[in-house]
Amino acid sequence: MLSPRMPELAALEMLATVHDLGSLSAAGKRLGLSQQAVSSRMRSLEARIGSVLLTRTPRGSALTETGALLAGWAADVLSAAERLDAGIAVLRGEGARRLKVAASQTVAEHLLPQWLVALRRQQEELGVAPTVVELVVSNSMDTAELVRSGQAVIGFIESPHLPPDLSSASVREDEMLLVVAPAHPWARRRSPVTVGELAATALVTRERGSGTRDALEYLLDARGTNPVADPLLELTTTASVRSGIAAGTAPGVLSALAVKDDLILHRLVSVPVDGLPLRRKLSVLWQTGSTPPSGPARDLAAIAARPANGTDAR
Repeated sequence: MLSPRMPELAALEMLATVHDLGSLSAAGKRLGLSQQAVSSRMRSLEARIGSVLLTRTPRGSALTETGALLAGWAADVLSAAERLDAGIAVLRGEGARRLKVAASQTVAEHLLPQWLVALRRQQEELGVAPTVVELVVSNSMDTAELVRSGQAVIGFIESPHLPPDLSSASVREDEMLLVVAPAHPWARRRSPVTVGELAATALVTRERGSGTRDALEYLLDARGTNPVADPLLELTTTASVRSGIAAGTAPGVLSALAVKDDLILHRLVSVPVDGLPLRRKLSVLWQTGSTPPSGPARDLAAIAARPANGTDAR
């Protein structure tokens, strides 16, 4: 059992750095501390040890014989601590410095970029090697299959249908909107569209397996609106669905994130739906266990679950 007089690793690292550089200011610059902070911590270390460790001269600072002796003893301790730190990084998955992520289109286009920026900043603050993230963009069904097959460590989906053979957690909610072209009759109506009208209308939609389409059909099915009209047009990307709606082909339902700019520029008009909150949960998937794999995968999932700023997800 260590005694109370045992210095902290940070104090020993500071002592060794002063010894190597011969200057409090140079040691502070390397450690990201001010000269005053280094001087204060060195005095605290002297008080703990009970000996003078540093002499100050016009040419800089030098360790006393006792200080040099302690710095020599500390070298083995610091070397072992560095090995331990590297080992923990491997356990967290940071040693590989690579992470393959799958994500459905809305998440990949509108949320994941800011999550990756936050992950990089977090790693910089912790002093760990930045993770190289390889992203595969697909629909929710294919994202689940990529995680299932091990081709992706984690996946983010928009579908309410969570695969029972994979672990999952909700990270946030997303709002969907019924949108039409400005020339569409619904753009000028004064009353909301009813659930029955929406269910009976042939829409521009994504393909089967898309989280947006799954979420809408799930919400309509929960209201007992059977049958639901077949789509007028099925497309494989959110951008193409947006363009189809804006061209006046038919109405459609998309994430508020995906149509935000179109609404501002009046390329699309949002139409309220009476009695049907168009909200869905966004989820993260991984293969097994109660939490995502340790390391950058778990860190990214935690960032995704943080409360959103603004209105991008509520």
